[in-house]
Order: sequence, then structure tokens, then C-alpha cells
Amino acid sequence: ADESYYSPAGGRQSAAIHLCAGGGAGGSGRPSSGSHPTRLQLPRAWPLPPWGHGITCWVALYAVEALPTCPFSCKCDSRSLEVDCSGLGLTTVPPDVPAATRTLLLLNNKLSALPSWAFANLSSLQRLDLSNNFLDQLPHSIFGDLTNLTELQLRNNSIRTLDRDLLRHAPLLRHLDLSINGLAQLPPGLFDGLLALRSLSLRSNRLQNLDRLTFEPLANLQLLQVGDNPWECDCNLREFKHWMEWFSYRGGRLDQLACTLPKELRGKDMRMVPMEMFNYCSQLEDENSSAGLDIPGPPCTKASPEPAKPKPGAEPEPEPSTACPQKQRHRPASVRRAMGTVIIAGVVCGIVCIMMVVAAAYGCIYASLMAKYHRELKKRQPLMGDPEGEHEDQKQISSVA
Repeated sequence: ADESYYSPAGGRQSAAIHLCAGGGAGGSGRPSSGSHPTRLQLPRAWPLPPWGHGITCWVALYAVEALPTCPFSCKCDSRSLEVDCSGLGLTTVPPDVPAATRTLLLLNNKLSALPSWAFANLSSLQRLDLSNNFLDQLPHSIFGDLTNLTELQLRNNSIRTLDRDLLRHAPLLRHLDLSINGLAQLPPGLFDGLLALRSLSLRSNRLQNLDRLTFEPLANLQLLQVGDNPWECDCNLREFKHWMEWFSYRGGRLDQLACTLPKELRGKDMRMVPMEMFNYCSQLEDENSSAGLDIPGPPCTKASPEPAKPKPGAEPEPEPSTACPQKQRHRPASVRRAMGTVIIAGVVCGIVCIMMVVAAAYGCIYASLMAKYHRELKKRQPLMGDPEGEHEDQKQISSVA
């Protein structure tokens, strides 16, 4: 069965037809010298009656049709279960790819559009390469049956948009290459559930900014390539800058994200731009939030109760305001600034501690010197004479007299 994985269907069918035609009862089961070569060889059998030859013929034909076939002009490997259909100028995916295939190579072809069932029933597929084609759009359910997919190559196509559910059914995906396409943005939720993703390439697209929330589910990402994109290093990219700093801090590898706009930052790596350059973003957010509070907006609840009709002769009560207060957005702290603050605080605390130790030592030394000085002073007082002592001695002498 493994060797039949290589063989084209025509060769095996010719062997079966030869068996039914003349190589059945008592034959060797091998094709004649002029027939198409094949790897299917049947052992020599005992002579069979005429009715037995017919049963053998039908069984052989059924077995040949049941064995997996290799697509026409493709190269197949039974050991690695790889089907290589690259460089054949294909405009459609071969429909007879064996269901047990683990690697399918379709690069360097002319594929421009793929139906949603192009890879149906290929649940064992682990590696799929669609690089160097003309794909511009992918159906949202095209990878729905590829639950064991670990590597997906979509390099050098014309893909402009991606559906957020495109990779939902590929939780084991480890390597994803979307480089050299026409992607201008990534839909939120595209990478949700891809906890096993290790490397992601977004090089050479038309990306100008990215949303931090799109990349937060990639907890095990190790390599991210985002170079050669027209990045606009403005307030829209500030949150992604925070994520990049966190990604680098935990050991992730990231290539250069060179700014295209504004002109003052052109050619500079976004990671090297200080956070003080984005202080005006907070001011703009505060101004927008304050302006939004003055403008009445939609009610906070979906179903607003109808206002009660005023009673006749009563003054109308003022209607309560239905404007919803806007919540302040969470502003994560910069990792670099936090580390700098910790270092500065540690240095200051160390200096203060050293000064306190020096002051304590100075106090102790001063106290010991003063104590020594007083002891020496007391020793010298009897030698110099004590007027008070002489006065007391005179009093005692007078009293005795």
C-alpha cells in the first residue's frame, strides 16, 4: 500500500486489467513487456476455475480503486507522506490528494482563487505551502478541516484582507508566514486561540499601525518580523509600542520597525523613540473625552423608558441627562520607564543609607572623643588647684580653733 502511494492510478489500473485479461488463473500476475510499467505485483496463485477468475478480477479492480493515488505530475513520498505539486503552473488544487498527506507543497503555481472545500478531508495535513502564487482572498472556512496544521506559508501573494475566523480551527499552528502581501490591517481576533504560535512574519506589507489587543493572545510567540512596512509612528502605534517593549523584555525576537512618518522620526526604530514623544497623545485623549462629555450621546441602556406625561396644571420636571460618562482608557506604563524609575530610586536610597551610616559613625566618633576629653580634664583639675576645696579646708581649720 505504501508503494501504491507513489504510483499513478493509470499504472495500477493497467495491471488490474492485465490480470483480468490474461494474467489471472494460473498466470504470474505480471504485465507483458509492452504494457505500462507498474509497481503493483501479485503473487503466483493456484489455478482457479473460470468463476474464480471473475471474482479475482473484481477484487483486484476494487483494491486498485481503494488505494490512495498520487496527483498527476506531482511527486509523492510515502515515508514522509509528502505531496509536492510545486512549479507545475496549477490554477486549481488537485482534487485527488491522499487523505493521509502530512505535507502539501503548492508553491510557484498560478493559484488565484481557492474554494472553501479546496482542502476538505485533509485532517492529517501538518504543513501547507502556498507561497509565490496569485492569491488575493481566502475564504474564512478554507482551513476548517486542517485541525493538525502546524505550518502555513502564504508568502508572496496578493492577499489584501483576512477574515478574523480564518485560523480559528488551527490551534496547533506554530509557524505563520504572511510576508510580501498587500495587507493594510489585521482584523481583531485573528490570532485568538493560537497559543502554540512560535513565529510570525508580516514583512513587506502595507501595515501602518497595529492593535495591541490583536497580539496579546500570542503568549508563546518567540519571533516577530514586521520590517519593510510604511509605519506611522503616531498615537495609533503607541499601544503597540508598549506591547513590543513587553515582548522584548520577556525574551522575544523582533526585527526593526522603522518609522516612515512623521518626517522627524523617519528611519528611526520605533522601540528607540522615547515615550516622552507621545505625551501629547494623553492630552489629546483628555481633550476628546472632555469634549465628548459636553455633547449629549445615546442613552446608556438599550431600551429607554418613555417619559411620563405631565399632569395638567403641574410644572414639568426637568428630564434627567442620558449622556453616558466616558471611562478613561487604561494607560499601561512603559517597561523602560518603570525600570529606570526603579534604578533611580535604588540609587537614591543607597546614597541616603550611606549618608546615614556616615553620620552615625561620625556621631559615635565625636561622642568617644568628647568622653575622652572630659576624662582627661578631670585628671588635670587636682594638679591645677581647686579654689573651692581650699575654701572648705579653711572653714574646717577655723571651726577646730
